[in-house]
Amino acid sequence: MDFLPGVPAELILARMEQSKGNELAGKFFSPDSSSFLAANTFGWFIERTNLFPLLPTMANGQPVREIHIEYEARLPWWPRGTHPQLDAVALTAAQLVGVEAKRLEPFRDKKSYDLSPAYDRPLWSDAMEPISATCRALRDGSLRYKHLDATQLVKHAFGLSSHAQKLGLAPALVYLFAEPAALHGRPIPPEQFALHRREIDDFAERIAGAEVSFAAISYRDWISEWKEDHATTQHGDAILARFQP
Repeated sequence: MDFLPGVPAELILARMEQSKGNELAGKFFSPDSSSFLAANTFGWFIERTNLFPLLPTMANGQPVREIHIEYEARLPWWPRGTHPQLDAVALTAAQLVGVEAKRLEPFRDKKSYDLSPAYDRPLWSDAMEPISATCRALRDGSLRYKHLDATQLVKHAFGLSSHAQKLGLAPALVYLFAEPAALHGRPIPPEQFALHRREIDDFAERIAGAEVSFAAISYRDWISEWKEDHATTQHGDAILARFQP
């Protein structure tokens, strides 16, 4: 499958090969791939950071300096263990904004609640307690979601907190999701989309006030805001036409 026009394919493939996420060994070029959708969406802006549209949590007046895909947010126990792989990251002078992007996964994949006790170490500021509390609730089974992979989001939040501190930036996490019409040829009932959004809202309420700010938006809602530049609007239209997120 070809990349969208204007997306630097060689640069992205080189980045994917270096990534510990092992995306190219999987189904990166599958028609249903969430990684390929994210790479096309964000990859177009790598060489056009001045055109990058604001994401939720991003402050107005803070131009984006760098866009990365498949970005590792290192946890404090580096080099041991594994570390969160974010689909994309936007860096401004003040913020490290990590993006976890989903496509079919919320309506297809079984959710995991494997959260290491290492996250309970006294390594975090008091402002991380809402996320630590959510981590404990997921681990002990008192919190469960049907569609939202909260375990992954918690891990990303811890990684962003640690990595942003090293960079001297404020950490933020954005959950970017699709609402595809069908799964394996069968329509996805609208009530599943509604439940997914309620779960997102519940998660957001639980971690409100944490050091890592959190927000969520659908691909369609975000792309609908891309109106300041004709080239950016065309790229958004191409995403919607090709991937129908």
